[in-house]
Amino acid sequence: MRVLEKRVYRGPNLYGYRPVIRLTLDLEEIEQYPSNLLPDFTDRLVTLIPTLHEHGCSYGEPGGFILRLREGTWIGHIVEHIALELQCLAGTEVSYGKTRSVPGQEGVYYVVYSYIEEQVGLEAMDLALRLVRWLMPAELPSALHGAERANFDFVAERDALISRAQDIVLGPTTASLVDEARRRDIPAMRLDRHSLVQLGYGKHQVRIRASVTGRTSNIAVETASDKELTIQLLGDVGIPVPQHRRVRNEDQAAAAAEALGFPLVVKPLDVSHGRGVSLNLQTIEEVRRAFRIANEYTSSVLVETYLPGKDYRVLVIGAEVIAVAERVPAHVIGDGEHTIAELIEIVNRDPRRGFGHEKVLTKIRVTHQSELQLERAGYTLETVLAPGARFDLAATANLSTGGTAIDRTTEIHYETREIARRAALIVGLDIAGIDIITPDITQPLREVGGGIVEVNAGPGFRMHLQPSEGTPRNVAKHVVDMLFPRGAAARVPILSITGTNGKTTTARMVAHILKMDGRRVGLTTTDGIYIDGELYLKGDLTGPWSARMVLRDPTIDAAVLETARGGILREGIGYDRSDVGCVLNISNDHLGLRGINTLEELAEVKALVVEVVRDDGASVLNADDPLVAGMAERAEGRLVYFSMHGGESASELVRQHIADGGTAVVLQPGVRGEMIAIYDAEQYIPLLWTHLIPVTLEGKARHNVANALAATAIAYAHGVSVENIRQGLRTFAPSFFQAPGRLNIFDEHPFRVLVDYAHNPAAFGAMRELVSQLRASYKRVIGVVSAPGDRRDIDICELGSIAGTMFDLLVLKEDDDRRGREPGEIIALLQQAAYEVGMPASGIVAVPDELEAVRHALSTAEPGDLVVLFADNITGVWKEVIYFKPE
Repeated sequence: MRVLEKRVYRGPNLYGYRPVIRLTLDLEEIEQYPSNLLPDFTDRLVTLIPTLHEHGCSYGEPGGFILRLREGTWIGHIVEHIALELQCLAGTEVSYGKTRSVPGQEGVYYVVYSYIEEQVGLEAMDLALRLVRWLMPAELPSALHGAERANFDFVAERDALISRAQDIVLGPTTASLVDEARRRDIPAMRLDRHSLVQLGYGKHQVRIRASVTGRTSNIAVETASDKELTIQLLGDVGIPVPQHRRVRNEDQAAAAAEALGFPLVVKPLDVSHGRGVSLNLQTIEEVRRAFRIANEYTSSVLVETYLPGKDYRVLVIGAEVIAVAERVPAHVIGDGEHTIAELIEIVNRDPRRGFGHEKVLTKIRVTHQSELQLERAGYTLETVLAPGARFDLAATANLSTGGTAIDRTTEIHYETREIARRAALIVGLDIAGIDIITPDITQPLREVGGGIVEVNAGPGFRMHLQPSEGTPRNVAKHVVDMLFPRGAAARVPILSITGTNGKTTTARMVAHILKMDGRRVGLTTTDGIYIDGELYLKGDLTGPWSARMVLRDPTIDAAVLETARGGILREGIGYDRSDVGCVLNISNDHLGLRGINTLEELAEVKALVVEVVRDDGASVLNADDPLVAGMAERAEGRLVYFSMHGGESASELVRQHIADGGTAVVLQPGVRGEMIAIYDAEQYIPLLWTHLIPVTLEGKARHNVANALAATAIAYAHGVSVENIRQGLRTFAPSFFQAPGRLNIFDEHPFRVLVDYAHNPAAFGAMRELVSQLRASYKRVIGVVSAPGDRRDIDICELGSIAGTMFDLLVLKEDDDRRGREPGEIIALLQQAAYEVGMPASGIVAVPDELEAVRHALSTAEPGDLVVLFADNITGVWKEVIYFKPE
C-alpha cells in the first residue's frame, strides 16, 4: 500500500465547499483484501476506536459503518473513517468524507475527508494509515513489519495527537467568535498558528486574538496586566478593592503581612489563569512560602488583604455587563471509600473534562495550591474523606486548574453590575473580565462586603459559553455586534474571473473600470498582484494564496481576482463566496495535466467560480460558448450573459433571456460599426462603439471585443454606473504598463511590433484572426513562436499549424522553462506542424533562446513589416523591443 499524493484543499473545491484533504492511495495487494477477509481486523479496530459505532456510513444510522466493515469494505474507505474519528477525538468535529476509485487505475483510490485544522487532519490521516497497516496480518507486504510493528502503540499515539491538537486548534474563546462571525456571514481567516484571526475582508477587517480585539487599547491591556496599578486606579474612584503592598523579597512580604493583617493573598504582579496565586494565608511562614511560589513567575509580587466570599467573574463587553459566572474551585466529594487521589482520578474520568481548553472542563491536577490545602486540613492524597465531605484542591477557582462554573447572569444586583461596568471603563477595556469576591452576588457589593480583586484583559469565555450549571450564554454574539454593528460592512466586493483565454485582460479592464468608479482595488493576475494599480508582488499569482493575500490587505475596498484552473485543482478557491463570478470561455489548454483530459472536465473545474457566487450576486457567462452557457443551472445569483452576437444574429438563448427580463451585454451591429449594448429588463442601453475602445484596435481585435463585453457585464452586474463603465473602456489602453503582454504595440521603429502572451490554440486562433485583418497594411508578417512544454504533443502541433498559416517568416524558440521537454523537442514539433500546412523550409528559422529569437526577428524586419512576438518572458521581450536600434 502506497500513498501516491496528499493534497490539501483550503477553500471551495471539486469535492465541495468545505476544506478537505485528498489522499491518493494505491492499495497494491490489499485491493484483494476487503475488511471481511482480514482476520480479526474489524474486532480489533472497534476495540481500539469504539466511537466508530457512531458512524452511520451508507446505512445512515449508528452502527452502519461497523456493518460495512463486517460485510467487507476496502482499506481506503476505512482510512477515511478513522481519519475523521481521530479528528473528532482530538476536539475538531468533522463528518464529511468519501472514497472513490481513480478512473483507469485499478486499486488506486481518492480518499477525501474534511478537516477543521489542517495539521490535525494530516496527522490523523498518518495515524490512520499506520493503524490499518498494524492491524493487517504480518505476512502481507503492506503491513507494518519489524521494530515499527513491535513498537506501535496506538493508544499512546492517539493521546499524543489529542495533546498536540490542543496546541493547534483555536481555543474556546476564539472559536466562539469565529463561529459567531461566520453565522453572521462575516469571513474569518486565521493568520498564525495561535489565535490571531482576521474577521472581515479588506478595509472592513478587524483582528482578534482570543477576546483581545484590534480596537482594544494597548494602554488598557498594560494597565490590567499591572494588578497593583489596577487596584490603585479603581480605589482612587471609590470602587471597593483590597488593600495591598508590592514587594520584591520574602522579608518585604513578611513586613507587608504584619502591616496589612491576616488573612492575606499573595500573587504575581502580572500573571493570569491563577498561576502562582496563594489565598487565605494565615501565618508569616505561609506568606514566605507563597512569595517563593509567586516569585517564580515575576520579580514583583503583591501581598493584599483576603476578601472572604465566593468568586465571581463578570464579563463586560462594550461597557455593558453581558454574563456573570460563579467560579467554584477544583474539588472532590468524599464517599467514605476512596482516597483523595482516587477521587481526583474518578472526577477526571468525566467525559466533559480534558486537557487545557479541549473540553468544557479541565482535568484536575495536584499543584502547590493543592499541597497547601492538604497541609492546612491535615490531609494527604491518601486520606479517605467522609461521605458528602467536600475538599477544595485549589484556593483559586480558575477553570484552567480544574474549577467549575455556575451561571449567575440573572442574579447579579444592579449596583454590583454598575460597579463592574464602571471598572471596565476606568481601566479602558472594550472587553473585560471583572473578578469580584463577595458573599452574595444578589446583594449590593458595598453592603455585604467584598470587592474587585482583578480586571482581566482578554478574558476567557468558556465559563459563560459552557457553564457546569445554569444557562449557557452566547457572549461571542455581543463581541461581534460591537465590532460589526448591524448593517456595518464586513466584506469587500469580490469579482472572480476564470476561463481559458482573456482572464488577465478582462481582470485588468474590470479593475480599471472600478478605479474610475472611485474604488481602491486589489487585483491578482498572471503577472502579479496590484493594489490600486501599483505592482505589489510580481509573478504568476492567480491562485488561492494570492487571493487571500489581497483580501488581507487593509486598504482595499474591492477585489478583482483572476482565478486560474491550476490553483483550483491544487488547493481550491481562495475565498468563500464572491459577488460576481465570470467564466469567459472553455478551450483546449492544459489538457492531460492534473487529471483533466477533456474540455468537459475542464468546464467542471472552472464552473466552481460561478457555483460560489452569493445569492445576491451575479454569474456572468459567455452565451456563445456551449460549455460555458451550460453552467447556467449550476450558477448562483442572477444570470448575466454576454455575447458577440446581438440584434438579428442573437442566439435563441440570448433572445429568450432578454425576453424574460434578464440582463445581457451584446455586440450590436449598427450603421457606424458595432456597439456594445446592455439589455436589462425593459431597458436598452447603447454603451460604446467598439472602435472607440483602444484595446480592440478599432474593433479588429475580436478577442478583446469579447473581453470588453465580459468586463462590461461584470461591472454592470456589480452596480457600476454606465458612465463609469464607458469611461473605463475608453481609457483602458493595450500598453505594456496597463496590460503587460496583452496586445502591446510599439510603433517607434520603421516597422510595427506587437507583443502578446498567447500560448494556446484558442489564443493563437484569435491572433491569426487579428493578423488577417491587419495584413493588408503590412509588407510581411514575422512571428516569434513557442509552446509550453507541459502541453500534449497534439496541442503543440496545433500551435505550429496555426503559426504556419499566420506568418511569412516564422522564428521558433523555446521558453527558458521547457517543463520537462528535451532541448529542441518543442521546436521540432512546431516546425513539423508548420511544414505540414504548407510553410516552406525557407520561411522557418530556429533560434532556441527567447531573447535571441526576438533580436533575430527585429533585425530581420524591414520598414512596413509587422512583427508579432509571442512572449513568455514578457518584461525581457519588451525591453528588447524598446531598446532595439535598427541599423
